Amino acid sequence: MPNKKSAVKRMKTSEKNRLYNRFWTTRCKNAVKKVLEAVENKDTALAEKRLAIAQSVIDKAVVKGVMHGNTGARRKSMITNRVKTLHGESA
Repeated sequence: MPNKKSAVKRMKTSEKNRLYNRFWTTRCKNAVKKVLEAVENKDTALAEKRLAIAQSVIDKAVVKGVMHGNTGARRKSMITNRVKTLHGESA
C-alpha cells in the first residue's frame, strides 16, 4: 500500500484506467470474433454488417488511446480481407 497521498491518488487513477482499457479491449475482441464467426458460417450479409460495427468499435478504441493506430489498422485490414474472401475477391 502506498504511503504518500500522491501515490494513493495515482493508484486510484491507474485502476480506473485499467478497467476502462479492459472494457474497450474486450469490446474490440468480441466485435472481431463476431465478424470471423459470420465469415466461418459463410453468411455474407451478416459478415458485412458486423464488419462495419467492428471497424467502428476499433476506430473508437484508437481515438480513445486504448489501442495504437497501427494495431487498429492492422486488425481492420485483417477482418476486411476475410470478408472479401466470401465474395471470391483476392485478399
